[in-house]
Amino acid sequence: METIYDILSLVLPFSWMDHVFMKNAFLAVVLVTPLFGLLSTMVVSNRMAFFSDSLGHGAFTGIAIGVLLGVVSPMVSLVVFSVVFSLLITYIKNKSTASTDTIIGVFSSTAIAAGLMMMSYGGGFNKFSSYLIGDLLSITQEDLVALCFVFLFVAGIWGFIFNRLLVLSLASSFARIRWILAFWFEGIFASVLAVVVAISIQWVGLLIINSMLVLPAAAARNVTSNVKQYHLVSVGTALFSGIAGLVLAYYFNMAAGATIVVISSAVFFLTLLLKPYFVR
Repeated sequence: METIYDILSLVLPFSWMDHVFMKNAFLAVVLVTPLFGLLSTMVVSNRMAFFSDSLGHGAFTGIAIGVLLGVVSPMVSLVVFSVVFSLLITYIKNKSTASTDTIIGVFSSTAIAAGLMMMSYGGGFNKFSSYLIGDLLSITQEDLVALCFVFLFVAGIWGFIFNRLLVLSLASSFARIRWILAFWFEGIFASVLAVVVAISIQWVGLLIINSMLVLPAAAARNVTSNVKQYHLVSVGTALFSGIAGLVLAYYFNMAAGATIVVISSAVFFLTLLLKPYFVR
């Protein structure tokens, strides 16, 4: 890690890069924001914003379960419950005749209520309230190693399922003809989304993590005309917002996660103004 720190100090000779916690936060932003940018494209294209929001609520319940079970670090229960929660929603959504919004709404409200109930048991809620707003500057070297593995895992899965997900989002009937099983690939994508949300929620915060999964692609959609541009602009928006938000948060002593979302929102409104010049 010292070698990486030295390279960062050489490439970015700024005062904010003098601190180890800022170097860790910067590396985390570089690793995780491209994932948000990639996943965001499919979330927006498939109108899954409500679903991604429910994953944050499910993750909160996972933390609560970990606390009740006496797990030293609630991260394991957080990831496991988030994946199970996402698969359960995907399964019932495909099997039930009820509307998708209704199913997600029921799961989401139940999860956050159950999480709050378990967290408040014994007056221990304040200990974990930081998960609501996140703390990007608390990232450690061990967290960075975990993020590296998550980055490689998500990139590999994305390369495997992307074409099939794209076909599903554009023409589900054609996908069935090509024997692309909707549930399985939706389930894989939902699980990947759940893992990224679960890993990131302690640094980004439950209250705003859904914005990270919507704004990059929403901004990209305003100024792009093909799939390649769409993905590149989405990833670029997420990365730019992450770095700019981190630096501004440092100088103005603000919550980094919230600042990143505000930057993303500004980019979205800028692209919305520029949309008539790009999309004909």
